[in-house]
Amino acid sequence: MSPLEIPENDPRPRLHYPLSETRFHKIMIALARWVFKPIMVMDIRGLENLPKSGAAIVASNHMTNFDVFPLQLALPRALFFMGKAELFRIGFMHAVFRQMGGFPVYRGERDAWALEHAARVLAAGQLLAMFPEGTRSRGRGLAVAKTGVARLAIETNSPIVTVSIDGSQRFFKQFPRRNLVHVVVAPPIFPEPGESAIALTERVMYTMAANLPPELRGVYAQKSPF
Repeated sequence: MSPLEIPENDPRPRLHYPLSETRFHKIMIALARWVFKPIMVMDIRGLENLPKSGAAIVASNHMTNFDVFPLQLALPRALFFMGKAELFRIGFMHAVFRQMGGFPVYRGERDAWALEHAARVLAAGQLLAMFPEGTRSRGRGLAVAKTGVARLAIETNSPIVTVSIDGSQRFFKQFPRRNLVHVVVAPPIFPEPGESAIALTERVMYTMAANLPPELRGVYAQKSPF
Protein backbone atom coordinates (compact mmCIF):
# COMPACT_ATOMS: atom_id res chain seq x y z
CA MET A 1 0.00 0.00 0.00
CA SER A 2 1.42 3.36 -1.03
CA PRO A 3 1.58 6.16 1.55
CA LEU A 4 -1.38 8.54 1.68
CA GLU A 5 -0.94 12.01 0.24
CA ILE A 6 -1.73 15.13 2.26
CA PRO A 7 -5.37 15.94 1.45
CA GLU A 8 -6.06 19.21 -0.32
CA ASN A 9 -8.41 20.28 2.47
CA ASP A 10 -6.24 19.10 5.37
CA PRO A 11 -8.48 18.85 8.49
CA ARG A 12 -5.64 18.70 11.02
CA PRO A 13 -5.25 22.46 11.58
CA ARG A 14 -8.92 22.62 12.58
CA LEU A 15 -8.77 19.74 15.06
CA HIS A 16 -7.68 19.81 18.70
CA TYR A 17 -4.59 17.75 19.55
CA PRO A 18 -3.97 17.76 23.33
CA LEU A 19 -0.53 18.86 24.52
CA SER A 20 -0.86 17.31 27.97
CA GLU A 21 -1.93 13.90 29.22
CA THR A 22 -5.69 13.41 29.06
CA ARG A 23 -7.91 11.53 31.50
CA PHE A 24 -8.73 9.17 28.63
CA HIS A 25 -5.02 8.39 28.21
CA LYS A 26 -4.67 7.55 31.91
CA ILE A 27 -7.69 5.24 31.78
CA MET A 28 -6.49 3.45 28.63
CA ILE A 29 -2.97 2.94 30.00
CA ALA A 30 -4.42 1.46 33.21
CA LEU A 31 -6.56 -0.84 31.06
CA ALA A 32 -3.55 -1.81 28.92
CA ARG A 33 -1.57 -2.77 32.03
CA TRP A 34 -4.41 -5.07 33.05
CA VAL A 35 -4.73 -6.58 29.55
CA PHE A 36 -1.00 -7.19 29.12
CA LYS A 37 -0.32 -8.49 32.64
CA PRO A 38 -1.14 -12.15 31.81
CA ILE A 39 0.80 -12.11 28.51
CA MET A 40 3.83 -9.89 29.17
CA VAL A 41 6.47 -9.43 31.84
CA MET A 42 8.95 -6.60 31.44
CA ASP A 43 12.58 -6.28 32.47
CA ILE A 44 13.12 -2.51 32.56
CA ARG A 45 16.56 -0.98 32.99
CA GLY A 46 17.82 2.58 33.00
CA LEU A 47 14.60 4.36 33.99
CA GLU A 48 16.73 6.84 35.91
CA ASN A 49 17.95 8.10 32.52
CA LEU A 50 14.50 9.36 31.53
CA PRO A 51 14.08 13.06 32.42
CA LYS A 52 11.47 13.42 35.16
CA SER A 53 10.15 16.54 33.46
CA GLY A 54 10.74 18.66 30.39
CA ALA A 55 10.91 17.95 26.70
CA ALA A 56 12.74 15.02 25.13
CA ILE A 57 12.48 12.84 22.05
CA VAL A 58 12.16 9.15 22.88
CA ALA A 59 13.70 7.18 20.00
CA SER A 60 13.06 3.44 19.88
CA ASN A 61 13.70 0.51 17.57
CA HIS A 62 10.61 -0.69 15.75
CA MET A 63 10.04 -4.41 15.19
CA THR A 64 6.26 -4.86 15.31
CA ASN A 65 3.03 -2.96 15.84
CA PHE A 66 3.18 -4.06 19.48
CA ASP A 67 6.29 -1.96 20.27
CA VAL A 68 4.16 0.98 21.34
CA PHE A 69 2.74 -0.99 24.28
CA PRO A 70 5.95 -1.98 26.12
CA LEU A 71 7.40 1.43 25.22
CA GLN A 72 4.60 3.35 26.94
CA LEU A 73 4.00 0.84 29.74
CA ALA A 74 7.69 0.87 30.67
CA LEU A 75 7.90 4.65 31.05
CA PRO A 76 6.28 6.66 33.87
CA ARG A 77 5.47 9.65 31.63
CA ALA A 78 2.90 9.97 28.84
CA LEU A 79 4.24 9.63 25.31
CA PHE A 80 3.04 11.63 22.32
CA PHE A 81 3.28 9.78 19.01
CA MET A 82 3.69 10.70 15.38
CA GLY A 83 1.78 7.93 13.57
CA LYS A 84 1.36 7.12 9.89
CA ALA A 85 -1.72 8.79 8.41
CA GLU A 86 -3.23 5.44 7.39
CA LEU A 87 -3.99 4.73 11.07
CA PHE A 88 -6.08 7.90 11.32
CA ARG A 89 -8.35 7.29 8.32
CA ILE A 90 -11.44 6.46 10.37
CA GLY A 91 -12.87 9.45 12.22
CA PHE A 92 -13.56 7.50 15.43
CA MET A 93 -10.02 6.13 15.58
CA HIS A 94 -8.62 9.56 14.77
CA ALA A 95 -10.44 10.92 17.84
CA VAL A 96 -9.16 8.06 20.01
CA PHE A 97 -5.57 8.50 18.87
CA ARG A 98 -5.76 12.27 19.48
CA GLN A 99 -6.82 11.64 23.08
CA MET A 100 -3.94 9.16 23.39
CA GLY A 101 -1.40 11.78 22.27
CA GLY A 102 -1.16 10.61 18.66
CA PHE A 103 -1.10 12.75 15.56
CA PRO A 104 -0.87 11.78 11.87
CA VAL A 105 2.07 12.25 9.54
CA TYR A 106 1.88 11.76 5.80
CA ARG A 107 4.94 9.78 4.80
CA GLY A 108 6.94 10.08 1.62
CA GLU A 109 7.01 13.87 1.65
CA ARG A 110 7.91 16.66 4.04
CA ASP A 111 4.79 17.07 6.16
CA ALA A 112 5.13 20.64 7.50
CA TRP A 113 2.08 20.39 9.79
CA ALA A 114 3.33 17.19 11.45
CA LEU A 115 6.78 18.68 12.03
CA GLU A 116 5.26 21.86 13.46
CA HIS A 117 3.01 19.88 15.79
CA ALA A 118 5.96 17.74 16.92
CA ALA A 119 7.75 20.96 17.81
CA ARG A 120 4.64 22.11 19.73
CA VAL A 121 4.67 18.87 21.75
CA LEU A 122 8.28 19.49 22.71
CA ALA A 123 7.65 23.18 23.43
CA ALA A 124 4.95 22.01 25.87
CA GLY A 125 7.61 20.04 27.75
CA GLN A 126 6.33 16.61 26.73
CA LEU A 127 7.93 13.37 25.55
CA LEU A 128 7.70 12.81 21.80
CA ALA A 129 8.11 9.15 20.79
CA MET A 130 9.53 8.40 17.34
CA PHE A 131 10.90 5.37 15.48
CA PRO A 132 14.03 6.49 13.57
CA GLU A 133 13.88 3.50 11.22
CA GLY A 134 10.56 4.76 9.90
CA THR A 135 9.08 1.29 9.49
CA ARG A 136 9.02 -2.10 11.19
CA SER A 137 12.06 -4.36 10.94
CA ARG A 138 9.97 -7.43 11.91
CA GLY A 139 12.76 -8.69 14.14
CA ARG A 140 15.41 -8.71 11.40
CA GLY A 141 17.60 -6.16 13.14
CA LEU A 142 18.04 -2.40 12.94
CA ALA A 143 17.66 -0.86 9.50
CA VAL A 144 19.35 2.32 8.30
CA ALA A 145 17.70 5.15 10.20
CA LYS A 146 16.21 8.27 8.69
CA THR A 147 17.48 11.63 9.94
CA GLY A 148 14.09 13.06 10.96
CA VAL A 149 14.59 12.46 14.71
CA ALA A 150 18.01 14.12 14.66
CA ARG A 151 16.82 17.07 12.56
CA LEU A 152 13.94 17.72 14.95
CA ALA A 153 16.27 17.46 17.98
CA ILE A 154 18.66 19.96 16.41
CA GLU A 155 15.91 22.39 15.40
CA THR A 156 14.27 22.33 18.86
CA ASN A 157 17.46 21.81 20.88
CA SER A 158 15.92 18.75 22.52
CA PRO A 159 17.72 15.74 24.03
CA ILE A 160 17.14 12.28 22.54
CA VAL A 161 16.57 9.33 24.88
CA THR A 162 17.04 5.99 23.14
CA VAL A 163 14.92 3.03 24.23
CA SER A 164 15.94 -0.44 23.07
CA ILE A 165 13.19 -3.08 23.05
CA ASP A 166 13.69 -6.82 22.69
CA GLY A 167 10.82 -9.27 22.98
CA SER A 168 7.89 -7.60 21.23
CA GLN A 169 8.70 -9.72 18.16
CA ARG A 170 7.76 -12.83 20.16
CA PHE A 171 4.31 -11.72 21.32
CA PHE A 172 1.81 -14.62 21.46
CA LYS A 173 4.41 -17.10 20.15
CA GLN A 174 4.98 -18.49 23.67
CA PHE A 175 1.36 -18.45 24.84
CA PRO A 176 0.19 -19.41 27.45
CA ARG A 177 3.57 -18.52 28.92
CA ARG A 178 4.09 -14.80 29.49
CA ASN A 179 6.35 -13.10 27.00
CA LEU A 180 9.51 -11.50 28.43
CA VAL A 181 10.24 -8.04 27.03
CA HIS A 182 13.53 -6.28 27.79
CA VAL A 183 13.46 -2.48 27.78
CA VAL A 184 16.66 -0.47 28.16
CA VAL A 185 16.61 3.31 28.54
CA ALA A 186 19.94 5.00 27.74
CA PRO A 187 21.20 8.39 29.01
CA PRO A 188 20.02 11.42 27.02
CA ILE A 189 21.98 12.37 23.91
CA PHE A 190 22.27 16.12 23.32
CA PRO A 191 22.91 17.68 19.91
CA GLU A 192 26.38 19.19 19.79
CA PRO A 193 27.06 22.65 18.31
CA GLY A 194 27.42 22.37 14.55
CA GLU A 195 26.63 18.65 14.52
CA SER A 196 24.97 17.37 11.37
CA ALA A 197 21.74 15.38 11.40
CA ILE A 198 23.59 12.40 9.93
CA ALA A 199 26.22 12.44 12.68
CA LEU A 200 23.61 12.75 15.43
CA THR A 201 21.58 9.94 13.87
CA GLU A 202 24.65 7.70 13.95
CA ARG A 203 25.22 8.43 17.64
CA VAL A 204 21.58 7.66 18.43
CA MET A 205 21.49 4.40 16.49
CA TYR A 206 24.78 3.04 17.78
CA THR A 207 23.59 3.79 21.33
CA MET A 208 20.34 1.98 20.62
CA ALA A 209 22.19 -0.98 19.10
CA ALA A 210 24.56 -1.31 22.06
CA ASN A 211 21.55 -2.12 24.28
CA LEU A 212 20.13 -4.78 21.96
CA PRO A 213 21.28 -8.40 21.58
CA PRO A 214 23.74 -8.88 18.66
CA GLU A 215 21.13 -10.46 16.37
CA LEU A 216 18.97 -7.32 16.55
CA ARG A 217 21.68 -4.72 15.88
CA GLY A 218 21.36 -5.04 12.12
CA VAL A 219 23.34 -2.48 10.13
CA TYR A 220 24.68 -1.03 13.39
CA ALA A 221 26.24 -4.32 14.51
CA GLN A 222 29.82 -3.18 14.04
CA LYS A 223 31.64 -1.54 16.93
CA SER A 224 30.46 2.00 17.57
CA PRO A 225 32.87 4.65 16.24
CA PHE A 226 31.91 6.96 19.11
